[in-house]
Amino acid sequence: MSVYTVFAREAEPVAAYGLESLLAETEDLKLIGHSQNSAEALMRVAATPPDIMLIDQSSGLRDVFNFVTELRVAVPSVRIVLWVVEMAEVESFRALQIGARGIVRRSLPVTVLYECLRSVAQGNLWLENTVSTQVVGYLNRRNSTRLTPREREIVKLVCRGMKNKEIAEALLITPGTVKVHLMHIFEKTGVKDRFELALQGNRILGLEPPDPPDSK
Repeated sequence: MSVYTVFAREAEPVAAYGLESLLAETEDLKLIGHSQNSAEALMRVAATPPDIMLIDQSSGLRDVFNFVTELRVAVPSVRIVLWVVEMAEVESFRALQIGARGIVRRSLPVTVLYECLRSVAQGNLWLENTVSTQVVGYLNRRNSTRLTPREREIVKLVCRGMKNKEIAEALLITPGTVKVHLMHIFEKTGVKDRFELALQGNRILGLEPPDPPDSK
């Protein structure tokens, strides 16, 4: 069983310790640290990247959005979840545009938080039904256009189960060039390895319709 690590930027110490206790009750989610401010959180996450960064809303949306932007630059592999009191659809749209992968309200049952963290850790977007399917569709199309034509070719061949040498021969490039392209693809899409890329490839390329947001 995979264990997903979580770091929380949480302004309320009681909430942070409560979160640590709640995640300790699961077998696959582990809180590896928390911080009350963005600067310290960014430094610690850059030093030891977690699978998921959970961000509270207490500092205000402008600060949250700035922090998400900084985090995406400093640690591209981390998957970001916003743990909010309330967020309007237009604000949710903006959060997803700049790199958040999940948005979950603090008032929801803890089982919903678990579900959100697990889904995001596995490479999915997790949204409540307050965010429209049009938003999700737009983001999937937008993400698919981030890849270059060559990168898209490589994703397709990975999905067919081809190894680096086989891809190099098919595209008349060197295996080393394939490896460099794959590194760029991993950075752009947030997938961890070629196995996950093979699983998520069609969605990344926009060849599968997005799943509708979960109804809670």
